[in-house]
Amino acid sequence: MYAVVDIETTGYGSKITEISIFLHDGKRVIDEFTTLVNPEANIPPFITNLTGISNAMVYNAPKFYEIAKKVEEITKDAIFVAHSVNFDYNIIQKEFKDLGFEFKRKKLCTVRLSRKLIPGLKSYSLGTLCSSQGISISDRHRARGDAEATVILFEKLLKLDDQNVFFTFLHPRSKHATLPPLLPKSALDKLPETSGVYYFKNEKKEVIYVGKAKNIKQRVLSHFYDKAKKEVNMCLETADVSFTETGSELIALLLESAEIKKIYPKFNRAQRRAQESLALFSYEDRNGIIHLAYNRLKFVNKPLVKFHNTTEARSFLEKLCEKYALCPKYCHLQSNVTHCFHYQIKKCNGICRNEESIALYNSRVEQAILDLQFDSKNFVIKEKGRKKKEFAFVLVLNGIYKGFGYASQKQSFETVQDYYDIIINQKDNRDTKRILNAYLEKNNENVEVINNNFILKNEPLLLF
Repeated sequence: MYAVVDIETTGYGSKITEISIFLHDGKRVIDEFTTLVNPEANIPPFITNLTGISNAMVYNAPKFYEIAKKVEEITKDAIFVAHSVNFDYNIIQKEFKDLGFEFKRKKLCTVRLSRKLIPGLKSYSLGTLCSSQGISISDRHRARGDAEATVILFEKLLKLDDQNVFFTFLHPRSKHATLPPLLPKSALDKLPETSGVYYFKNEKKEVIYVGKAKNIKQRVLSHFYDKAKKEVNMCLETADVSFTETGSELIALLLESAEIKKIYPKFNRAQRRAQESLALFSYEDRNGIIHLAYNRLKFVNKPLVKFHNTTEARSFLEKLCEKYALCPKYCHLQSNVTHCFHYQIKKCNGICRNEESIALYNSRVEQAILDLQFDSKNFVIKEKGRKKKEFAFVLVLNGIYKGFGYASQKQSFETVQDYYDIIINQKDNRDTKRILNAYLEKNNENVEVINNNFILKNEPLLLF
């Protein structure tokens, strides 16, 4: 028994606005359940334009908890069938979970089945697939119209299955990934099994996600296995995948970070922030006490660390105070006070009460500043290249990440300018420092310190 399902939703909020289920015995439809659903949430205008379902239409419709029993009964002991099945299945499963019930069914995806039984198509979206097979959809982007078309497609696939594909896909150990319906298999076949950065693109060729991987092909496939809501939504929009091989995992990390900040893909969250605007700096007052403070980046001559916002800057300073027993008064976290509050809870040693020597306090501030910087300010990291007889390198000068590049293993470097001639220039920021510091903690053997006698021809060595 098969339950062929299609739903319409509020969009990324993923609340159901309409559901249609056709119960099929393998030969014909024996039951049907279709209804609008009050999502108890707003339906965005662009969703209304796509589906025709408005807030007014669902106002008096049953809420999901009122139809949950019917959905459970009609799909019970049936295989859950849908086009891009994980999308529909996961949302319905979530609706049941919110009610405190478990919804679990075996699944079949008509996208996967079509790729196997009707190979060679450029797209496996429901509209394109049905058009290629002469299947008309009477009410596109409405649950019943799409479900009815999926039933006709499903029956066609049943007749084409002379190799027991259905059984193979239902096998619990089956590892077939659900390829996005808009993504041609040829795009997946081109992916290498090497380190690098990959780009998911939509039908407009816009990059919607950037990722990095040790094995590009394996990592891309893992997105298609993932059943998380974000992953399913992203995969439904993916129409192409491109890549850049880096050879080195470190360079993949650095390139991914740079690309996210440059492109701002809609499905990337981490590192997709506005340009850094604040910076941490130090200065010595008339009493000889070293202060730590933050200000607008353009007003800071020698930034120690850069931040995106005030909250991030204050949080960083608070952790620094905690780690090195620094005084919040002299870190400008507590203003207009004679003595800091931390002294009362024994987290400040009393510099603000003249109970600690300036020299001792300053030594901890200097250690904190030193720990924020790389152990060696001028160095090159050498890594595996993209091909044989090639190596990759990352250049850091005066504690500033300058970029990366590739060179022949036979090539010699006598001056820093030799690196500059072939470097791919990159921007230094807090994320790149985090990536490089994490690498240096475990891979010091790949680091070559640059002697200060190396002189740049076109740029002063002292950059800060």
